[in-house]
Amino acid sequence: MTGTSELDIEHLRTWIGREDIGTEAVDPALVRRFRATFDDEPGNPVDGEVAPRLLHWCLAQPAVPSHSLGPDGHPARGGFLPPVPLPRRMWAGGRFAFIDELRVGDTMRRVSRVEDLSVKEGRTGTLCFVTVKHEIEAGGRTVLTEIQDIVYRGLDAGDAPKKVPPPAAEGRHRREIVPSAPLLFRYSALTFNGHRIHYDYPYVTKVEGYPGLVVHGPLQATQLYRYATELGGRPPARFSFRGLSPLFDTAPYVLHADDGPNGTLELWTATAGGPVAMSAEAQW
Repeated sequence: MTGTSELDIEHLRTWIGREDIGTEAVDPALVRRFRATFDDEPGNPVDGEVAPRLLHWCLAQPAVPSHSLGPDGHPARGGFLPPVPLPRRMWAGGRFAFIDELRVGDTMRRVSRVEDLSVKEGRTGTLCFVTVKHEIEAGGRTVLTEIQDIVYRGLDAGDAPKKVPPPAAEGRHRREIVPSAPLLFRYSALTFNGHRIHYDYPYVTKVEGYPGLVVHGPLQATQLYRYATELGGRPPARFSFRGLSPLFDTAPYVLHADDGPNGTLELWTATAGGPVAMSAEAQW
């Protein structure tokens, strides 16, 4: 297992400040597919219509040739993101500030910048955290800002003792989600995400050692954001989320929500009797 002393931290930190820029049109067909994936009526989007929030995760994604993908299905490391030599790469969390709306027909511009990189020893071994800031623009106006936290870690040791987190609480509001293989595949396709843990059962079980397909962090975050919008009657202006434990396609999971302090809404996902998988907070 790679330890902190084996990581060239100073070299990895030279990636701080690197930028990546992408542009893509907000196409009506993409909006239809996004709505259908989340069980909304696709409708017939027209230019100028407000696009669904968090659709930006489906736009201007890196498009590298298939031969340039790493063994996990992600683009090979060492381009925009640093080449962290730890096998598991996961979206640990993020936070948004919404300023304006993306609209059908806009050309979205994404400016991404590596903001920070740090390494620490956790209970399961070495963890490397990379912070990326994304600014989403359209028509010369800022639509939203996003801080993305990515964590790299080693594979679990088979004989290592595992601390079992407590079961999640029940929220005042609850909605069950069935993580079907088509749902996970559709979301991977929408976001041009080749990470094999979301669709390749032999790989995820035999190589990464998980019990089933992994439910995307951004998929859960989008479901929680949409649930907050429904419960609050309007889209939250600020939203943050944090992944705490993985969810798999082996059982349904539940979106939970409860009132938080100062008019916020606390949200989380969990399977029945399982720990919190993702926690989130919505602010209006």
